[in-house]
Amino acid sequence: MFLWGLVACLIVMAAIRLAPSDPNRWHVAPVGDTDRDMPGGVFRVIEGEPDSFERLHEIVTDTPRTYVLAGSVREGMVTYITRSKAFGFPDYTTIQQDGEILRINGRLRFGRRDFGVNRNRVDGWLTRLQF
Repeated sequence: MFLWGLVACLIVMAAIRLAPSDPNRWHVAPVGDTDRDMPGGVFRVIEGEPDSFERLHEIVTDTPRTYVLAGSVREGMVTYITRSKAFGFPDYTTIQQDGEILRINGRLRFGRRDFGVNRNRVDGWLTRLQF
């Protein structure tokens, strides 16, 4: 019985790690004008400076286990994937520049709650951006 449980756990973990990330589903423009915390993510709107997106991009891509799924700073919108250390759960964060406004939407893929993980990550990036 233990062996079957272990096999099932390994299959689920592999499915999570190997699940494809479709840019058409995740690389979508964040919509909204007010900050909000949600059970499965976070939405932030900040007024930046002309180089804020480039600096934030450097901060985000310097984060462990984070890489670009789609887009570019030059295009004005980037979607990143950040994977959890232990199980490799993917979280998706899209940042869009609209003039000097940056809209940031961080959300989970699997489950219903992220227990503040996306909020803490995004707010940490924004704190680093201010300094």
